[in-house]
Amino acid sequence: MTTTLITGANKGLGFETARRLVAAGHTVWIGSRDAERGRRAAERLGARFVPLDVTDDASVAAAARIVEAGGGLDVLVNNAGIEGRTAGNGVVGAAEVTAEEMRTLFETNVFGTVRVTHAFLPLLRRSAAPVVVNVSSGLASVTRLTDPADPAYGYPGVAYPASKAAVNMLTVQYAKAFPGMRINAVEPGFTATDLNGRTGTQTVEEGAEVIVRMAQVGRDGPTAGYFDASGPLPW
Repeated sequence: MTTTLITGANKGLGFETARRLVAAGHTVWIGSRDAERGRRAAERLGARFVPLDVTDDASVAAAARIVEAGGGLDVLVNNAGIEGRTAGNGVVGAAEVTAEEMRTLFETNVFGTVRVTHAFLPLLRRSAAPVVVNVSSGLASVTRLTDPADPAYGYPGVAYPASKAAVNMLTVQYAKAFPGMRINAVEPGFTATDLNGRTGTQTVEEGAEVIVRMAQVGRDGPTAGYFDASGPLPW
């Protein structure tokens, strides 16, 4: 049986991905910083709960020990992420963004991805068919953000696209380093979640589609790629 860990899985895209993978027969670990919400989510889905704060070294190390004791890991979904909106649910633009705000987003979106991936690599390397899915964003595409004809061009934020572009680069470099793993970045689309103040135009069911699909790729599946529900995306 395939064992999967999803970070930030007590709600939104993480929760829906967990629900779909449990239905597909995976043993799923719900990684959640909020213990109460995480336990409730796991109980609802028939999944397992592991306390996991991607910004905390000790928390991540403890989670790795728990998952190892539970039998190991085949699939890691790095889903936990933040956008960093203002109190009024606005996007912080180039004139307002500070180094501290950038640091906050990178701590979760980039360093959190590295922290979790590094901690769970030993378990993944023992799997017969290891898979890593990094939840990125269409806003990470330099091609799209420099094309005036693309809807993404109008996004004014700095920190979020920069952090997700870094996630894309992590994806490529990890995939090259571990050719026996399938390691890909995915763009769920503009999905209504707490991350964006529920301003998204897609449902979580629609957004989770590509995450679920890439979590189930076989040993001959793609790696070092960047995908949305329709296929490969331009970097």
